[in-house]
Amino acid sequence: MLMKVWVIPLLYLDFEIRRDYIVANLCVNRARPMLNCNGKCYLAKKLAAIEQQEKREAEQNYMAKLMDHVMDNRIHYSFKPQFIFFEVPSELDFNYSSPFATRIAVADIFHPPLV
Repeated sequence: MLMKVWVIPLLYLDFEIRRDYIVANLCVNRARPMLNCNGKCYLAKKLAAIEQQEKREAEQNYMAKLMDHVMDNRIHYSFKPQFIFFEVPSELDFNYSSPFATRIAVADIFHPPLV
């Protein structure tokens, strides 16, 4: 956090300390001295790059916070299998058991993903 606060002042300090080198070697307008740029084009490029970087970081932080918020507010669903039992009256004397009595087809289809 401290580095973020000091980036721009340190950039200006670096520009002031190395002004002669920047004007002589890094300035875009060094071949046209009548513009009196004196390295300000180099400084403007560096400031624009820092601003773009801060903008990208802000977007990434926003997306990360948004995803955290969405993931924290999820609703957890659980599907519990329900078994259906049929009672056969005792006066009926036949031995029939339904294959559907102990299992639900929905339980085979819908289940949570394996992690």
